[in-house]
Amino acid sequence: MSERSRNLPRRSCLSTPGSSDRFLAKAPTATADMTFLDLEDSVAPNEKVAARAKVVNAIRSQDWGERVLCVRVNAWDSQWTYGDVIDVVGNAGTRLDEIMLPKVQSAADVVAMDLLLTQVEKNAGLPVGHIGIEAQIETARGLINVDDICAASPRLETIIFGPADFAASIEMPVLTGGVAIPEYPGDHFNYVFSRILMAGRANGLQVIDGPFLKVRELDALREFSQRTRMLGYDGKWALTPDQALVLNEVYSPTQEQFDRAWDILEAYRVATDENNAGAVMFGDEMIDEASRKMATKFVTRGTRAGLNRSAN
Repeated sequence: MSERSRNLPRRSCLSTPGSSDRFLAKAPTATADMTFLDLEDSVAPNEKVAARAKVVNAIRSQDWGERVLCVRVNAWDSQWTYGDVIDVVGNAGTRLDEIMLPKVQSAADVVAMDLLLTQVEKNAGLPVGHIGIEAQIETARGLINVDDICAASPRLETIIFGPADFAASIEMPVLTGGVAIPEYPGDHFNYVFSRILMAGRANGLQVIDGPFLKVRELDALREFSQRTRMLGYDGKWALTPDQALVLNEVYSPTQEQFDRAWDILEAYRVATDENNAGAVMFGDEMIDEASRKMATKFVTRGTRAGLNRSAN
């Protein structure tokens, strides 16, 4: 996998239809941490083969900056998957970071993609292991097998929840995926969110929530995104540049949180290194090794989002 992309933020992951010249041209201008060029759901069946060349041209001819750049191929149960990988990875060059594999049902799906990528990399003159994999959990079977899926390949960089296909898979009585359900007394996806998060974190992966389909309701997006943000997710899909701006804010620590985390680390360092104490008062709070671990995660996430510690 690409160490460059593995360690970059994915607060906002912007979906771009691979068949649309207009959207492909605009994608690099959006303020998103990651952009994935889609060959799957947003591309009509009769456009899928032609979209491959458009995606390759966009990757090679446009300036994508430092963002994570990914292509979502079609799922293994389609007739397009191997062609997507051969045509895109074989011709896109080194700027492509990842392949996103939708509707992952088992670890074998990931292993098969890993093996195919190795062959294509060798034939294209790319370093073996250069292309990372993002796996989408969109079915009941995928969720049941999520532990094995997350451990299936060293190429894996993220695990992603796909709410609309998942709702269809479990026959949830909704017609819009990835939004709140007022009739349900709680968060109808809390178990799913938590299950995917545990499997991802146990295997060192970033964990991403899927799209919020009411694209004009930015306040509702901000509110709904707090569900996975508070659980510890790294980011969420964006369907528009405006959604990406909201998500960049939601999934970043505030400056106040970032500075407080640094202060906790400094206070704990003094307590342990200079005073040989395992715990110390920090204001009205007792901090110890567990506090250091929590603060370190805040600093890591804030640094990845571009924050700098405020001057004292």
